Amino acid sequence: MKGRGVGIVLVLVGLGLGATLLRDQVPVGGAQAPAVSGAAADPVAAEAGARLQNEQNTIDVVGRFEPGLVFISTENEVMGQDPFGMFGGSEVQRGLGSGFFVNDAGDILTNYHVVAGESGGAAQKISVRVMGQEQSVEARVIGLAPQYDLALIRPVDLDAKLIRPIPLGDSDTLKVGQKAIAMGAPFGLDFSVTEGIVSSTARQIPIGFSGSGASEGITQKAIQTDAAINPGNSGGPLLDSGGRVIGINTQIYSPSGQTTGVGQSAGVGFAIPVNTAKNLLPRLQAANGQEVRAPTLGVAAGLLVRGQQQVLAVGLSVLSSEGKRELGLPERGLVIGEVTPGTPAARAGLQGGTRTEAFRGGAIGLGGDVITAVDGDPVDALEDLQAGLIDRKEGDTVTLTVVRAGESREVKVTLDETSFR
Repeated sequence: MKGRGVGIVLVLVGLGLGATLLRDQVPVGGAQAPAVSGAAADPVAAEAGARLQNEQNTIDVVGRFEPGLVFISTENEVMGQDPFGMFGGSEVQRGLGSGFFVNDAGDILTNYHVVAGESGGAAQKISVRVMGQEQSVEARVIGLAPQYDLALIRPVDLDAKLIRPIPLGDSDTLKVGQKAIAMGAPFGLDFSVTEGIVSSTARQIPIGFSGSGASEGITQKAIQTDAAINPGNSGGPLLDSGGRVIGINTQIYSPSGQTTGVGQSAGVGFAIPVNTAKNLLPRLQAANGQEVRAPTLGVAAGLLVRGQQQVLAVGLSVLSSEGKRELGLPERGLVIGEVTPGTPAARAGLQGGTRTEAFRGGAIGLGGDVITAVDGDPVDALEDLQAGLIDRKEGDTVTLTVVRAGESREVKVTLDETSFR
């Protein structure tokens, strides 16, 4: 998955804090630090003492929650690479990744790309191994969510005593600078730990897959961390200083990946916020091994252009300012070409185009609404609208800024069961 900068690659790192620090880390308020002879007058000794407290916290978190980490391996049988077509047969592609227990039933949360098959869906064979065990056991898919790059799997015939769920935190309360502990299996080195901080709480990057096997991600919010994340860490948990999961490690920003083909940690890693996964968990658990899709409103894009291989839905920013002025359209926005009856968009009164105007290389539907923002965030393409909906659940209401006949207004749209079909 390519990044937005020249020579930089966003790499899927698999396949191939709560908000409050523990009170015993740093004295707060009127609490007194343990008396240490000479420490009050010796800043070097005080710094060393604080460092030891941080180290002990990391040791405690790892000791308590690392048993909830899972090492995941996959196998896919594919046709052998034979450029001359002289030999038949197939070969087995193997993948490695990480995951973690989320409940006493043994459900394991991981990335979709860790367990994905060669052409979408799930891998032909998924195995998991828990800490302290030499043998792996087979796992089956409970639910897949390619658009979120998340998946839920469950081991078959695993001793219940080995299931050690890791508590889920609240990623909405994260602060930049908080401690972050990454667990996983970098380069197949299972049950490995790194430490850093939360570098950003709302980085917008493409995550997930537009459909089964498709590589285009939907731009969505991610946690950035400098805790070292490498290939194999995907699907592993990012923890806070209290041992709560705040994110699911998914990608790295790797300048070396473009030339070597293998991403290396450059101190910029990304994790899916745990609240996104928490909202999705009930749907994954009820998916019966099938895919869970991101919610929709029931609108189709009305500005289409011909690409090299297919027709593409695009935003108004691709048109000239002069052309948009002539048509009475805003500078940016998603033109609604059609509204599906019986959907949230239809019930909210959104309108599609009433006529179509062709131009060289494409066509645009006119006379309908243009969505320019969702909950205040700018919209210029269908992907922007999807990004504003991706962590929503049934019953949630979003506020769209809509332009109709040159007038801007706000429209509230409530997601219902049709949004998740």
